[in-house]
Parts: sequence; structure tokens; C-alpha cells
Amino acid sequence: MRLVWRQMARKDRFRIMDHIAQDNPEAAIMLDESFREKARRAAHNPSLYRKGRYPETREIVVRPNYVMIYRVSGECVEIIRILHARQKWP
Repeated sequence: MRLVWRQMARKDRFRIMDHIAQDNPEAAIMLDESFREKARRAAHNPSLYRKGRYPETREIVVRPNYVMIYRVSGECVEIIRILHARQKWP
């Protein structure tokens, strides 16, 4: 399936990377690689990760601190948001 990063997810990703890079640029790069790899896995196997708390979504735990929320829409896997695990969702 085709992978699509929604605008909010892109903003979340860049905000997280900027924040982490202030203290540890290498850690920011490694986390971003984890985000991209998990998203690719979801595109190859959309049902791989757990059902989300919001209808018709799924959630990927990326490291212990972040959750990527995605949905399947037609032939696309759409990454909707990336949230810190302590953030309230939905």
C-alpha cells in the first residue's frame, strides 16, 4: 500500500525531532528512522499493529514514549498523528 503522511503527522514529527535535536541530534535522527521504519511496516502490512482507541485507526508504539496513529484509506496507509504516550488521545 502507498504510505501518506498527513500534515498534522508531519508537523508532529518535525516538532519532536527539533525538540530532541536540541539536546541530542543523534538521538533525534535515530528516532526519526524508527518512525519511518514503523510507517513502512504498516504500509506493507496494515493490520500488523493494534487497533486504535479511535474508530478505524491503528496505533504503533515507537520506543516507549511515542505513538503513531494511522488509518487505512483505500489503497493508502495514512499516518495521522505522532503523539507522546502521555498525551491524551483522542
